[in-house]
Amino acid sequence: MFRGSLVALITPMQADGSLDLKAFAEFVDWQVTEGTQGLIPVGTTGESPTLSHDEHHEVVEHCIAAARGRVPVIAGTGSNSTSEAVALTRHAKEAGADAALVVTPYYNKPTQEGLYRHYMAIADAVDLPILIYNIPGRSVIDMSVETMARLAKHPNIVGVKDATANLTRPLHTRATCGPEFCQLSGEDHTAIAYMAAGGHGCISVTANIAPRLCRQMHDAWAAGRVQEAIAIQDRLLPVHDAMFCETSPGPVKYAASLLGKALDLCRLPMAPVAESTKQRVREAMTSAGLLN
Repeated sequence: MFRGSLVALITPMQADGSLDLKAFAEFVDWQVTEGTQGLIPVGTTGESPTLSHDEHHEVVEHCIAAARGRVPVIAGTGSNSTSEAVALTRHAKEAGADAALVVTPYYNKPTQEGLYRHYMAIADAVDLPILIYNIPGRSVIDMSVETMARLAKHPNIVGVKDATANLTRPLHTRATCGPEFCQLSGEDHTAIAYMAAGGHGCISVTANIAPRLCRQMHDAWAAGRVQEAIAIQDRLLPVHDAMFCETSPGPVKYAASLLGKALDLCRLPMAPVAESTKQRVREAMTSAGLLN
């Protein structure tokens, strides 16, 4: 079971737009030492849509090497092509990942039956734990609870990253998929509320720049120190808001640059964030005690 504070990792890049794998390895090590409980490379936050297959493989491999078995690595392996998702998932297993995060196929808008067959094909092809990544805001489609319950019967399909921000979902998912089906919020704002509704943790964007605070919030919640957890949540709220005031990962990459962890650089079609966004990010990080 994956639980607690997990991070959807950024992918640092050099000034020429190539991968900065040295900075990435250092960033992964910092995440682990700061308390992050799980690493998710090459997801949306890691700019997977603009990485070549070779780059995708490199990032996964470097993440696993830098993690050194200290925390689980859940590699992003989704695609809107089932054969491509199978190939990426197969590579993740061969590289030593602990699980794969597979996003619902974007753009081609499959039916619920198409979604079912897509995930079953991947789970049948690769013996690796799979988390479904349900994010209707980016994929357009929304996997129903009923479809997820069908998929949960497969031994390799072990959980979901739920980015619907619908707090009835974890209740119904728990009822239909069972309490052992791993439920992770994909929305920083809902982390505590999601766990209160039966979730097990959060795959966070904010944890890229506030890993220790995010871990402390999850630890407080797990220990029953509810008011402490809520106080940290309140402290991080302006940061969450700032991370999504423009399309992610633009703001979080800028925030990471303020900490000296990566250049403020995303690949096109992601444009540099606006000056107003930079100001908002700086102010939020300062108010949360992340910048002096």
